[in-house]
Amino acid sequence: MKLSVVATLYRSAPHLREFHARASQAARSFAGDDYEIVLVNDGSPDNSLDIAIELTRLDRHVTVVDLSRNFGHHKAMMTGLAHAKGRQVFLIDSDLEEEPEWLEAFAQQMDLENCDVVHGIQERRKGSWFERWSGQWFYRLFKALTGLALPENVVTARLMTRRYVDALLRHKEREVFMAGLWHITGFDQRSHVIKKHSTSATTYTFRRKMSLLVNSVTSFSNTPLVSIFYIGVSISLFAVTYLAYLITQWIFFTKPLSGWTSVMASIWLLGGMIISFIGVVGIYLSKIFSETKRRPYTIVRQIYGQSQE
Repeated sequence: MKLSVVATLYRSAPHLREFHARASQAARSFAGDDYEIVLVNDGSPDNSLDIAIELTRLDRHVTVVDLSRNFGHHKAMMTGLAHAKGRQVFLIDSDLEEEPEWLEAFAQQMDLENCDVVHGIQERRKGSWFERWSGQWFYRLFKALTGLALPENVVTARLMTRRYVDALLRHKEREVFMAGLWHITGFDQRSHVIKKHSTSATTYTFRRKMSLLVNSVTSFSNTPLVSIFYIGVSISLFAVTYLAYLITQWIFFTKPLSGWTSVMASIWLLGGMIISFIGVVGIYLSKIFSETKRRPYTIVRQIYGQSQE
């Protein structure tokens, strides 16, 4: 099979039929009749699954992978890629904020530059000033804490070769952060500047972005653990220096020692740091606990499509 178009479904009912029509037209222009559209229902609470199943009856190119519950966008994408059979795979969101018609431009760039991945990147991040600001700081903090320079303002839409997808699927961790996996998989990846539309409010709130930052940093770097050691050494050196200063004052100058304010401030500071350090260690232990259980990151309830009947 020449091409697989992969998309996830979550509250996608208002856009799904139009997405199918436009994605089908783009796929036919690129691959003729040799393509498939893989839709992964990520426990969508609306009637996205019913519409998708209806599409499988009307179009033999459509396959629907129905997950047993909501596992999250990134895990659903990995599941869709695992079911894709095409020699080239076009991954895209189904909410029409990303245009299926980008496939043609991505394919032309891939042929021209002989690369393995062409991914979309926004020249200017969509959304309010807070969304743009928080997105910008997400990438900066991730780079500072992990040393990995991810492409900023990257979108889901990307055209990938079979060998790249096969390599991507070799990652088996249970805590999936797609932007990091895309980057560390390597190969020759090129960007294509696009303009992402805004059809709905973002589901990535500040709280979710902070949670994603913690998850992604602890998944790709041990820097927080190493930092705990250096901070502890620094505090110890400062304490020894301050102790030497107090002894000197007591022996040679007989100045009265400071009151309880500085003592209590130090206790609160060190107590808070100790608790936070234990929390960092706990996060890493929870990841080890999750990985050692070897649970599947998604569970497929049923696959729909004429090829599955």
